[in-house]
Amino acid sequence: MAAAACSGGGGDSGARAAQGWSAAGVNVVARPVTGAGVAAVTGLRPDGALETAVFDLAGGRRLWTRPATMAGRLTGMGVQPPAVAGSGTGAAVVALEPQRTGAAKATLVARDARSGAQRWTRPVDTTFGPVRCGDLLCLSEDTARKSARFVALDPATGRRLWTMPGIAEVESADASRAVVFRLARHPTLEARALRTGRTLWTVPVEKVVGKGVNLSGGWTFGASGGTLVGYLAPYRAAKGGRLSAFGFFGLRMSDGRPVWKRKRLLRVYPSASPAVALVTRQVTAAGGYGGFEQLDPATGRTLAALGADRAPKAAWWLAFPADLSRLAFLVRDAPGGVAYRLRDGARVPVKDGPAWSFCTMTPPELKITGHRGFFPIAPLCAYDLASGRKIAEPGAPPAWYTGAVDGWRVWRDERGVLHALKDARGTAPGMYGL
Repeated sequence: MAAAACSGGGGDSGARAAQGWSAAGVNVVARPVTGAGVAAVTGLRPDGALETAVFDLAGGRRLWTRPATMAGRLTGMGVQPPAVAGSGTGAAVVALEPQRTGAAKATLVARDARSGAQRWTRPVDTTFGPVRCGDLLCLSEDTARKSARFVALDPATGRRLWTMPGIAEVESADASRAVVFRLARHPTLEARALRTGRTLWTVPVEKVVGKGVNLSGGWTFGASGGTLVGYLAPYRAAKGGRLSAFGFFGLRMSDGRPVWKRKRLLRVYPSASPAVALVTRQVTAAGGYGGFEQLDPATGRTLAALGADRAPKAAWWLAFPADLSRLAFLVRDAPGGVAYRLRDGARVPVKDGPAWSFCTMTPPELKITGHRGFFPIAPLCAYDLASGRKIAEPGAPPAWYTGAVDGWRVWRDERGVLHALKDARGTAPGMYGL
């Protein structure tokens, strides 16, 4: 993340707006999730234990809290969030709890979204965690074993509806189908009928980004309209070795047909979901960093370009305004930042509003009992480009970072405080998805 985006060189709930609140009583360390009128988070307690905390979305009142754990989660994925699945009186918050059942390391527990009353349980050996997929609940089980499988469950009862072998991640889902990314030596994207698991289409990822994919570099997907936009990041297995295949592509979700592809481009950070806006960085034939390009997520065409020589000589971080109209190079805690209008590459005054970038590039490792190598989800801070300093009270971060669910934007700040604000319309992915 740093290589692509940078140069080498407390209290109770309080109102934020007419429909907003803050809750400082939980140290949020994973992406907040919302649904069915609640916000659910994974928090880290002072004693090093994890917890699931659930809040009333409309008013910010804490509804309930339960112990949480991880079993088999990869450190590169960050701390797993809970899942909010189902709707109405059948809505449930599902999380992994430290209840050992026989040989199982933990227990997947579904609780009533508002009361916290237990609905059902499922023993789990290793998993990356539960996620909502349409109106169902999905997860990969036994991820550390040859018997790994992906299962779709009824969130109201825990009944297994269908299963498929291997490990997969849900990238998009609606009332009729789920598009999953199957994690394998030769990964594929597959659309499955939500109720039966019947395969609707399959696309080998190497068909669009080239042979030699290595998932250790990471991946990102985002759905917009009828297009699924995907990104495979590069990985270098050894110093001086070749980079694995990488780049962006768009698939038609109705039948999986590739509609565009752009190889050897990097996703920059911070950034919007690839389905919302695509600002990328070129990689030269020699493996060095090149200039920047903004792509159209629907077609993959270049909308704007900015040469690498436009960056300042000092070490910089990328930064963007709330409307993504400009690309800025932030020189942190010092003057020297510059900003350019994306549509034509014209330089613009650095005093034209705040620029948003990461609060830090070196966050401290989380002190989670029994787990090492995990870091909190990265928050954004607003900066004054002229001085390079943080702005003390900038207001809510941009919608392209937080995303929105039914108009609600929910995020954690750099202190781990949870915030919620209803100032948007509809549902849209943020930097970390929905």
